[in-house]
Amino acid sequence: MSNGAPRRVETLSKRIGDELRQAILAGKYRPGDKLPSEAQLTEAHNVSRTVVREAIAQLRLDGLVEAYQGAGVFVLDRAATMPTETARLASTLEILEVRTPLEVAAAGLAALRRSPSQEERILNCHADMFNLVEEGGDSFREADFRLHLAIAEATNNAQFTDVISRIGVNLVPQSHLSPISDDATRRGYRDLVMSEHDAIVRAISNGDRDGAEKAMHNHLVGSQDRHRTLLHSHRLAPAGKSHPM
Repeated sequence: MSNGAPRRVETLSKRIGDELRQAILAGKYRPGDKLPSEAQLTEAHNVSRTVVREAIAQLRLDGLVEAYQGAGVFVLDRAATMPTETARLASTLEILEVRTPLEVAAAGLAALRRSPSQEERILNCHADMFNLVEEGGDSFREADFRLHLAIAEATNNAQFTDVISRIGVNLVPQSHLSPISDDATRRGYRDLVMSEHDAIVRAISNGDRDGAEKAMHNHLVGSQDRHRTLLHSHRLAPAGKSHPM
């Protein structure tokens, strides 16, 4: 797979997802309406089914639609599905649990097997994250994904790259699902994430397999702990209450 392919899939899926999201929010598709089929969206946008599935997956994580096997994808009533925030947190936690053993192994192998060009890509992706710390949002999240994908590619085992690519940008928790209550705390959270990534990148660059595995483990287990805490607060808090850290 070429270095540009994952980013292109990610960009196309985001564009299609954004178009569908805007159509839903504008009322073109109302609660209960069925979205165009996967085949129709594939043909209309001249993209692969993988791109369409990634776009729909993002809308599902946002609580805007739900897919029913054999029936299609339907728009949800946003007011009636506010509790799906808890479901989205649970889904994010499940993804983090799947990622942990996989990416711990990937980090260790990347430390041993990376080529000079692969190491440069990892460093560049890390620099992109650093430059987007202030901005945050989807741009920071997408840069985060690209870094993890670059680490998977540096294992020189296509199976790691394939799995990370299939999960896509949903690999990275959305910022609004993080335990954050204000801009200053949000920036502090991103700084913490950056420090965790810095430890991973340094260990890989130094060829330190044990250090890379430990740093990736600490990052992903830390993310799990943060989301378990937030999920617990959502389940306990009265309806309509916010959940600051």
